[in-house]
Amino acid sequence: MSGWLILALIILSSSIPVLAVFFWFHVSRYPLSSIRFLLIVLAGAAAFFPALVLQSFFPQDFSIPGRLGLIIQIFLPVALTEEFSRLLVLLVFFYITRKIDAGRRSIETIHSGVSASVSAPAGYGTVIYGSAVGLVAGFGFAILESAAYGAANPGVTLLRLFTAAPIHGACGARIGAAALLFRTHPTQALFRFLTAVMIHGIYNFMIVIPGFISIAAVLIALFSLASAILSIHGGMKPRQTGAA
Repeated sequence: MSGWLILALIILSSSIPVLAVFFWFHVSRYPLSSIRFLLIVLAGAAAFFPALVLQSFFPQDFSIPGRLGLIIQIFLPVALTEEFSRLLVLLVFFYITRKIDAGRRSIETIHSGVSASVSAPAGYGTVIYGSAVGLVAGFGFAILESAAYGAANPGVTLLRLFTAAPIHGACGARIGAAALLFRTHPTQALFRFLTAVMIHGIYNFMIVIPGFISIAAVLIALFSLASAILSIHGGMKPRQTGAA
């Protein structure tokens, strides 16, 4: 089997969570167009590159003695850099889409003669939208990361499907909400950002520390993802009549 075919199979298998969410949103009539959904996936994948740049500042032999040093080694080079990169990309994404939506609504207002709000209120619906966008972006990040790891070792692809993909989706949902709340509710945004870093770091801790059963990492990834999905699902009902 050629290397290109293996890479294609890795990308296809890594895309299963994204396809599942797309089907879920379609069935639930969530107000997110197919084009915007694809752009969110690409934005999430794009966050992989600034994460690599930030991680390059940490030397390969990065080591700090002591228990505190061990915690810093686990949380800083991976968890913090990846979640911060995801936050930056989603802040840019929301800024651009906000400008596009404002322009579109202004045009609609001119033609209809009816005033329209150009921004959603920073309430529960806004948080749910941010979480939904972050969930998709997290899975987009996982696709590219799994392709990078899988190209070097195809055997880890299936494991990452049940661990890395859920943890990126779960943390992405929290980062997406943080990105939307950043301007209006900075304290809430910071809390959600730190929560994502903490969940990601604990997952990494369970993966690398000897003595932990690998099923523990799977469980924290799946439970964190389930929490994000239930939150999004609970906020979908009042927004099903909208369009984007």
